[in-house]
Amino acid sequence: MNRRLLAALLALPSLFFAHSAAGQAAVGNRIAVLQGLDKVTGRISTIRSPINEPVRFGTLLITARTCTKRSPEEPPETTVFLEVYDLGTGGTPKLAYSGWMFASSPALAAMEHPVYDLSVIGCEIPGTR
Repeated sequence: MNRRLLAALLALPSLFFAHSAAGQAAVGNRIAVLQGLDKVTGRISTIRSPINEPVRFGTLLITARTCTKRSPEEPPETTVFLEVYDLGTGGTPKLAYSGWMFASSPALAAMEHPVYDLSVIGCEIPGTR
């Protein structure tokens, strides 16, 4: 795997989010909680992805860019903006998914991948689990 290419892929999106007010508010105060399914083994995993920090799930590199949860007075909804790269086996990283996922409608913006499924469970504030 080309380490310089991977480092460039990880650094580029953070430039866009780091300078916005919304990006500053989201950084460090939320963790996106996802559910991952390995379709080959049938294993389900809970994935905790801190905002703007990549985490691995199988061959996927998952970066949550923002995670929002509505207040209790509103209809329940959790939304997460994800960037997912498939590292494959020795090849170059390929963008597998980039976009919003919604906890209440997982099929609305599903990641199409032959081996893995991802869905949103919620958002957490660190230390409040």
